[in-house]
Amino acid sequence: MGVIAISPVRKKASENTEAVKKSKAPSKTKTVTTTKTSTVKKSAVKKSSSAKSTKTAKKSASSKSTAVSAEKGRTLIIVESPSKAATLSGMLGKGYIVRSSKGHMKDLPKSRLAIDIENDFKPEYILVKGKAALKNELLKLAENSKTVLLASDPDREGEAIAWHLADILGVNLAEKCRVRFYEITENAVKAAVKNPDYIDINKVDAQQARRILDRLVGYTLSPLLWKKIRYGLSAGRVQSVALNIICEREREIQAFVPDPYYVITAKAENNGKHYELKAYKSDGKSLMKGTLPLLINTEEKANEIIAEIKANDIIVREFKSKNSSHSAPAPFRTSTLQQEASRKLSFVPAHTMRIAQALYEGLNIPGRGHIGLITYMRTDSLRISDEAITMCRSYISGNYSRDYLPEKPNIYGASSKAKIQDAHEAIRPTDITLTPESLEGALTSEQLKLYSLIWRRFTASQMTPAVTAKSTLKADAGRVSLRQEGETLIFDGWSILWPLDLKGTELEKINEGETLALSDVESEKKYTKPPARYSEAGLIKTLEENGVGRPSTYATIAGTLELRGYIEKNEEKRFYPTALGMTVDEFLAHYFNRKDLSSIVDAGFTAQMEKELDEVEEASRKWLDVVGEFWGEFSATLSEAEDAPKVPLPAPEPIGEACPDCGHDLVKKRGRFGEFIACSNYPECKYTRPILSKIGVTCPKCGEGDIVKRKSKKGRTFYGCSRYPECGEDLFVRGSTVFCAKCKYKDERD
Repeated sequence: MGVIAISPVRKKASENTEAVKKSKAPSKTKTVTTTKTSTVKKSAVKKSSSAKSTKTAKKSASSKSTAVSAEKGRTLIIVESPSKAATLSGMLGKGYIVRSSKGHMKDLPKSRLAIDIENDFKPEYILVKGKAALKNELLKLAENSKTVLLASDPDREGEAIAWHLADILGVNLAEKCRVRFYEITENAVKAAVKNPDYIDINKVDAQQARRILDRLVGYTLSPLLWKKIRYGLSAGRVQSVALNIICEREREIQAFVPDPYYVITAKAENNGKHYELKAYKSDGKSLMKGTLPLLINTEEKANEIIAEIKANDIIVREFKSKNSSHSAPAPFRTSTLQQEASRKLSFVPAHTMRIAQALYEGLNIPGRGHIGLITYMRTDSLRISDEAITMCRSYISGNYSRDYLPEKPNIYGASSKAKIQDAHEAIRPTDITLTPESLEGALTSEQLKLYSLIWRRFTASQMTPAVTAKSTLKADAGRVSLRQEGETLIFDGWSILWPLDLKGTELEKINEGETLALSDVESEKKYTKPPARYSEAGLIKTLEENGVGRPSTYATIAGTLELRGYIEKNEEKRFYPTALGMTVDEFLAHYFNRKDLSSIVDAGFTAQMEKELDEVEEASRKWLDVVGEFWGEFSATLSEAEDAPKVPLPAPEPIGEACPDCGHDLVKKRGRFGEFIACSNYPECKYTRPILSKIGVTCPKCGEGDIVKRKSKKGRTFYGCSRYPECGEDLFVRGSTVFCAKCKYKDERD
């Protein structure tokens, strides 16, 4: 089955006009007169009123005629966002009308499955709630315009939005009505408008297949969780994999048994040169397992090695230094931008994408007007256009010495899964001459930080390699071998813009055979550590490496799991599963991890599904086959899980306090809006109170309460006074902006 048929014929404006005229035609009434005088007066009034009415009608008709005439000679362009519409209006001028669809105009209803499984999985699309007036406005504009161009974002989601708009407005799919903007600059916009394309039905099919798959999983699996675990739970095709990854890591941590080991460091010197060498061999046998000296696992063994070092001279056996070339990093794609923004700027992915969207859609730059500052930010591609490479190389040549410009451009992405001929590019600045320094004052602090990250990464990607000298010193103290490694920057190259992490410090040269004077030897007992919990950046990297999800989904995955109460963040901003999250994951893993198409918690099988969606976009598979094969196996597994026994929820966690109302234990519970404290004697006792997370700041309004972190009903973090409702101080936070003008306290929004 292909896409749902769309009527290519637009209803004529004249037909609508005639229908309106007939429905609003005034009815005839009789005029009763009592005297001649009154008749004359009424007649005069009638004539006067008629004259005024005729004059007004002519004026109104004239103005409407002028407006319609003006619109008929213009091109209507429909984009997704109002800010992009404003930017394009300034660039294109009077010959164009630019309007925003404000996202999707049609979608599946939220109240029901709306997929006809028995009829080739036909989806039931409806007008998005609250968009009737916008639909009528766009219809009227389309009827009175010379041409309609659909310019939603250049990805699968944008293609589907354009397809639905074509359906609503009666645009003929056989005509070139699709415009894709990969950057919002005047030249790029005008070139795209002059060369429209067809709507890519293969892309629409891929998006539709994903939407249907997600709906089938979410709307059939969630009711199962209500029956088997607790009402109100939900599951998703990609989110379930992410939850499983976080839960599996937590199980590894819980099962981990730390092993002791000792790090032995000999501090020595030679003619004013100081060294710190680590023991790594004894009697010619390695003490290492991986990067740790795990075979020095007892105090007796450590003392034996220390005694050997103290009893012997430390003789230099080898000193080697080798130059290493470090290639420039690739420009950003969506996942790497989110990761670096998380590491370097402490931005959560959703916040990163909001800022990037504004940079892409256009901002008012003094002397330049409204202009998009970066290319489209949802992309898997590492390709860079020839024009952009030329501009970048020209900038490097004009602002740095010749040593920083390679003979040939650096090319990325040829060996990656991204198609090199893809119209998408990597994320880059639209104009390399707009340096971060030149935009100070024109952008907000957060916009400037993210733009600077993108600008520096892209510019660095076209620079020469950085060169370091890696040095290794090896020495012997009797039967014990020691070594020290260091790294020195010889030539910074691209790292002049994107700092290079050096391993170790500079190591001063020393000749073989020389003796080092021992000044001290230390033994530090350590324990092996469990694998680290995932940070936001680490989770995105893992999902991408496993082929799970796409650029449009990375930003929302963790936030969705947090909102559902399946995961939380610790003080180090790393994810850990809640008891509820572990319970849900165990249930799903038991029934939906069978190494077939129903394995929604298995990263490998979910990645395979992503590949099949790519094949739909490439027209090598039909979307109906992909959905049908999945549903055949998933529905069978779903039926089996229906017979499963109910899963008991973990017992609420006591907090070590007695209820002030009845004396029973207080416990920590999770409700619709997050965790709270409640009495264990519920429903007999209904005592509850919120969990208040203090941040160490006194309320600037009342001076008595503490500012605490809370969750709104929509899952957003905000900060308020602990004395609420007596004190109504509450402030929302975005990113890491200052939320309190008095105390200047900052905290990352999570």
